Amino acid sequence: MNDLLLDVMEVSRSFVRGRLLSRETIVAVNKVSFQLASRRPEILAIIGESGSGKTTLARMILNMETPTGGRVRLDGVDLAAIRGSASRMAFMHKVQPIFQNPFESFNPLKRVERYLLMTRRRFSGTTGEGTVAAAVDAALHKVGLSLREVSDRYPHELSGGQLQRVAIARALLAEPKLIVADEPVSMIDASLRMSIVNLFKTLRDDLGISIIYVTHDLATAYYISDRIMIMQKGSVVESGDARTVLNAPRHPYTHQLREAVLLPEVAGAMQNVAPSLDGLISPGKPERRA
Repeated sequence: MNDLLLDVMEVSRSFVRGRLLSRETIVAVNKVSFQLASRRPEILAIIGESGSGKTTLARMILNMETPTGGRVRLDGVDLAAIRGSASRMAFMHKVQPIFQNPFESFNPLKRVERYLLMTRRRFSGTTGEGTVAAAVDAALHKVGLSLREVSDRYPHELSGGQLQRVAIARALLAEPKLIVADEPVSMIDASLRMSIVNLFKTLRDDLGISIIYVTHDLATAYYISDRIMIMQKGSVVESGDARTVLNAPRHPYTHQLREAVLLPEVAGAMQNVAPSLDGLISPGKPERRA
């Protein structure tokens, strides 16, 4: 077993903008390095404002963008070496994305359970309807839903919070080691965000899944994360234990972000509101649409 689940080494990503005589090179990510251990699941928050490079970094980890410098390894495999459907499937079996807008993750003309059943068949190789349906129902129960609740329903018939949890259940059907969640609560109704945030903690603690949580929200990052990385203009300006960094920031940019949020008060309020997923959401419980 590889000691490192994820090894990001001096990764950079540049884009060329403009026409021939007025070309400009934009550095979106500049020599970023960090690691996630295999044996110790954790939540790493990547924090920054729009344009900080955090989403581009996430896309490189998901092998949706190719680095212009450095390399990314997952379980010892260089992502640049992934070729062909078999190796791509093996990669997707280990890492799954959760995107910002759950309504863009599903075709509005297809029923939700169709996505889930197809995903399970694809990653398990099982075609037995009863076995596949049982696995889908189990994954939905892990996120506080059930197959009965989502059957015969289209995406628009679910709330934003429900659909985001369906997206997480879909990711769980691949049995991944890592989930990369890019602003997963930014488009969810404020009253429902904690259901998703606490769910990530449950996935870490109960299922041993590591999570990269990409966000601009310091309050949820303070509450959910083991470690954080602060990004500004493509570079990591500060990183380390979440509470150490946010309670005593050293970089001026981290100070600036922290001053915009009353971190101790907000984090304390969050812990009082939702200490765990249990009791917060249960199968069959109605949820207000986002």
